[in-house]
Amino acid sequence: MDPRFLPHLAMTRRQFLGRASTGIGSAALAMMLADAARAQPTEAATAQAVQQIAPRAKRVIMLTQAGAPSQIDMFDYKPGLLARRGELIPDSIRMGQRVTTMTSGQAQKLLPSQYTFAQHGRSGAWMSELIPHTAKIADEIAIVKTVFTEQINHAPAMTFFQTGHQIPGRPCLGAWTVYGLGSDNKDLPGFVVMVSKDVERTCDQPLYEHLWSAGFLPAEHQGVKLRAGRDPVLFLPNPDGISREVRRGQLDDLATLNHAHYEHTGDPQVAARIAQYELAFRMQMSVPDLVNLADEPPETFDLYGPASRRPGSYAANCILARRLAQRGVRFIQLYHVGWDQHRKLPEQLPIQCEHTDQPSAALVMDLKRRGLLDETLVVWGGEFGRSPVGQGDIDSPDRGRDHHPRCFTMWMAGGGIKPGISYGQTDEFGFNIVDGGVHIHDLHATILELLGIDHERFTYLYQGRRFRLTDVYGNVVPALIA
Repeated sequence: MDPRFLPHLAMTRRQFLGRASTGIGSAALAMMLADAARAQPTEAATAQAVQQIAPRAKRVIMLTQAGAPSQIDMFDYKPGLLARRGELIPDSIRMGQRVTTMTSGQAQKLLPSQYTFAQHGRSGAWMSELIPHTAKIADEIAIVKTVFTEQINHAPAMTFFQTGHQIPGRPCLGAWTVYGLGSDNKDLPGFVVMVSKDVERTCDQPLYEHLWSAGFLPAEHQGVKLRAGRDPVLFLPNPDGISREVRRGQLDDLATLNHAHYEHTGDPQVAARIAQYELAFRMQMSVPDLVNLADEPPETFDLYGPASRRPGSYAANCILARRLAQRGVRFIQLYHVGWDQHRKLPEQLPIQCEHTDQPSAALVMDLKRRGLLDETLVVWGGEFGRSPVGQGDIDSPDRGRDHHPRCFTMWMAGGGIKPGISYGQTDEFGFNIVDGGVHIHDLHATILELLGIDHERFTYLYQGRRFRLTDVYGNVVPALIA
C-alpha cells in the first residue's frame, strides 16, 4: 500500500456503520471469492519469475491425504522387517530421533507390514494389495519415497506442507500459484478447495481455513471452498425475494460507488472488491453447472467407483476436480481426512484405501484420455508418513503406527513429471533416507518449476522483507522432470 493513500483510508464511525449495513453475505463474498482475471504482478522481480522458465503444466490438482498415509503399508516395501518383528529398533538407526509423546514411553518395537506387496508396470514399482487401482497406473506416476519434513505433529506439519512454514499466516501453495499465474476461467475462482471424510469416521483429523489462505497476499487469491449440498459456496445464492435482475441492479449501483471511491483513494483493494462482486454474480450460474453431475455418462461413475454418486465423497470430488480442470481453474485442492492410524490400523487403513485408491487412479486415467494429463500436474500425499515402529501392543488388533516425518511417500503424475519411476531410497527399516531426499521446500520448488515459475525469484514484499514460498531454501529435483 502506498503510504500517501493511508490518510484517505482512515475509516470514520459513520463509514464503519455504513459498510457494516451492506450485510454479512457481501462481506463474506469479498473475503471468500477469488478474482478469475489473470494476475498482474506489479513488481518486476515477480513478473520475471513467471516468464523465464517454459511451463510444463498449466494447472495443479493436489490430492491431499490428511492424517499421514502409512507408506510402510502401501509403497515402501521392506521384507527384511518380517524377520525382525517385535525387535527393538537399533539405536544406530534411530539415532536419538524424537518421537511423539504418544509413543515416547513405550518400547520401540518394529512392526512389518501385514499386507502383500508386488511389482507393477514396466517400472516394477512395489505397491501393496491395499492400492490395486494405483498399481494399474504405475507407469503413469513418479513415486517419491524420500519426502521429509522437520514437523512431527499434524497441525504444524500440514501448515508447513501447504505454506512452507509451520506457523499459520503465510500464503499457501495454491494462493502463490494463482497470484503468479491467475486463472483461465473468468467465471470461476482460480483456486478451489474441497474436503471429504470417510463415512465410517475412522479418525476425524481437523483441518483449518488457514491451509488455503492467501496470507499476506491479496485476499482474492485465497481458496474458495466448495461444499456438498444445496449451497456449494456459502452466501452465493440470492436471498429469498431477490431476483437475478434486482441483484444485477444492486451490483451496478454498488460498482458506481466503488469506482468513485477508487478514483478518490486509489486503493487497489477497492478495485479487487469490484471484481470479486462481479465474479460472485457470474458464479451464481457457473457453480450450479459445475457441480451438476447429471450430464456425466454412467461410465464415468463406473470409472471412479460407486461412491462417486454420493455428493461430497472423495470420489465425487475427484470428478469435480476433472471438471474444474476442463474449465481452466488453475489450482484444485482436495483434502481427504482419516489417515491418522495411531490405533486400529488393520481395520482403518483398508477403509481409507478403499475410499481413495480407485478415484485417485481414475482421475489420472480420465485426464489422460481427455488429453489433459500432459498439462495437469497431479500430486498425491500427506503431511508426513507413519513409523515402521508399532504403536501399542503390536500383537493386538488395536495396534497402529506413530508419525514419521523423516521419510514418507508421495506420488506425482502428468504436467511434465517423468512417468514410471520410483525416486529415492530408504534404509532397510524404512526409517531413514539413504539416497535422494526431497524436502517439502524441494517439492514446492519443483512444482513451481513445472508451472514455469522460478521459486527463488518469485517473491512478495511484506513488512520490509521479500517473502517466497520456499523461504531461503529449496532445490528443484531434476530427476522428477521429464
